[in-house]
Amino acid sequence: MNLSDLNDLLLSAVVTYGATALGLVLLLAAVGLPLPSTLCVLAGGAFVQQGVLDPYSTFVLALVGAVIGDMLSYGIGWVLHRPIQRRYGQSAAWLRAEAYFARRAAIAVFLTRCVLTPIALPINLVAGGSGYSVGRFALYDAAGELAWLAGYGTLGYVFGSQWEYVSDVVSNASGVLVGLLIAGVGGFALLRWQRGAAASAPSPVPMPEPGLAARLPEE
Repeated sequence: MNLSDLNDLLLSAVVTYGATALGLVLLLAAVGLPLPSTLCVLAGGAFVQQGVLDPYSTFVLALVGAVIGDMLSYGIGWVLHRPIQRRYGQSAAWLRAEAYFARRAAIAVFLTRCVLTPIALPINLVAGGSGYSVGRFALYDAAGELAWLAGYGTLGYVFGSQWEYVSDVVSNASGVLVGLLIAGVGGFALLRWQRGAAASAPSPVPMPEPGLAARLPEE
């Protein structure tokens, strides 16, 4: 079976079985199967525009499928955490990689959902294997998948019957520009949310210096 036959089979499944099939495709792609997930999202948007799919159930099931797939691959990295640590945990390269990921994890997870999608799976494995917070991973993962689905799904919806042409554009280098635009909007919203959360956090109460009371003159 060549790539064209696989695409036809997947799109036929989406038309026949609806949003459930789309969600399943995205789940399997997130786990690591070489499936054309972006193509299916574009087609899903076009099918919504043509009345083949319901917009609400399609968006919800696609998001759930993508996030569950990402969480499963995160879980694989978590399960392999001990073997990875035994093999590489004391190496300087691994320690530097863990430290870098810890500092840049939010933007790394977000961007690999909607722009740098080919390296999404490795990032999921690194996140799980390095013990990165599952709650934070789920939050940034869902935000990135939301931007990805909204962006490419909207493109498919707007272009309707021309979605295959859009797919060709997205698949080459110029498609990165579309992804960057989508990521820029989503990243701006994410940064604003982070700043708002930081601003609303209570400021720590300064502790008196040791021995300060002893140095104060007695009245």
